[in-house]
Amino acid sequence: MLKRKIYQSLIEWKNNPDKMCLVIKGARQVGKTFIINQFAQENYQNYIYMNFDENPGYKAIFDGDLDVENLIKQISLRVPKASIIPHKTLLFLDEIQNCPNARTALKFLAIDKRFDVIASGSLLGINYKEVASFPVGYTEQIEMYSLDFEEFLWANGISEQSILDVQEYFNKKEVVPTAMHEKMISLFKEYIVVGGMPRVVNNFVNYHNFAEVLKIQKAIINDYLDDIAKYAEGTEKAKARACFLSIPKHLARDYKKFRYSLVVPSGSSRKYAGSLMWLYDAGIINFCYNLEIPQLPLEGNAKSDVFKVYMKDTGLLLAMLDDGSQEDIIDGNLGIYKGAIYENIIADIFTKKGKKLYYFEYNSTLEVDFFIRYDRVITAIEVKSAGNSKSKSLETVMDKYKVPKGIKFAPSNYGKKDEIEIYPIYMAMFL
Repeated sequence: MLKRKIYQSLIEWKNNPDKMCLVIKGARQVGKTFIINQFAQENYQNYIYMNFDENPGYKAIFDGDLDVENLIKQISLRVPKASIIPHKTLLFLDEIQNCPNARTALKFLAIDKRFDVIASGSLLGINYKEVASFPVGYTEQIEMYSLDFEEFLWANGISEQSILDVQEYFNKKEVVPTAMHEKMISLFKEYIVVGGMPRVVNNFVNYHNFAEVLKIQKAIINDYLDDIAKYAEGTEKAKARACFLSIPKHLARDYKKFRYSLVVPSGSSRKYAGSLMWLYDAGIINFCYNLEIPQLPLEGNAKSDVFKVYMKDTGLLLAMLDDGSQEDIIDGNLGIYKGAIYENIIADIFTKKGKKLYYFEYNSTLEVDFFIRYDRVITAIEVKSAGNSKSKSLETVMDKYKVPKGIKFAPSNYGKKDEIEIYPIYMAMFL
């Protein structure tokens, strides 16, 4: 059973006397249903599970009057063995995107407070026009992601104390002992290949078979394509599919700005921007926005129409590349894709820590991979797939724009050059 950080958030929500209905959103197969089921069974005397995808008949419960007394009667009638005991019952509405009226009903369930309610589903927020009234102010939202690197370490038997031991070297800015460093680099490469999708991680920790990992990842990618076919409307289906399949082509180039002409030769923002946002709303991709100038505030200096696109799960990105890419990552020879893969994993780590993504590119000659606010100042971050790579762009941008702090992540050990600190790439989880 995989240990997930979100479990503690669920406990804190349950213990809040003023809690609203909880909405957990996230991409397909990141483990939402599993962790909520586990939480419900371990913390509630009574538990009612309703999945609108598996049982479309449940939608009829919310077709009429949405007052809570009527909903209780309808649930008792239509859900076998449903037992609703005030203040001891959790109602879990799964795949709620398939029942817009249930989304509206969350307001009345939150006001009533007789039982706790969690709603979950993929692609939440895409079918906006189908929802009669959103329960604004009556829900709390959490976005759930695939496993982060720390959760991946737990799954592989690395204890929390061992991770804290590694973090000590980060905090003290000291070289990590060789054996510890090499072990962490090995695990980090495995995380790049495996990614964080729970089904994939479970299979890997049990069998350590990369061929099986790839097979499951390709099945998940096909599920994403099926979701596009199922939920996207009209011509959006083909356009969202084309945008999704173009991501590896964008990341293969030195100039990684997303270009609609790489989706199709005649592509334009007017035709494809909505399709790209559809993928973002589905929890499949991240945007990284170019800065007008590398200064705080980052959001205020971001260009909304110039951006890079990263996959939210690097293992799935790797599965979209040529067969043999897994072995290339482990062995360290991925050619044109190697830098992009390492950038993607850092983008994923930052996103899972709640950071928005920004980069700086000037005249196609200078590019710094990421900028974040860290230690209260703007910080330039460069990601390298080789430990001995030079940091010319990073040094130039820091000097030209008076950026006070720079960090380089690489497979090498800790070091420092002027104002640039060099950290092992696995330490990105400690920022």
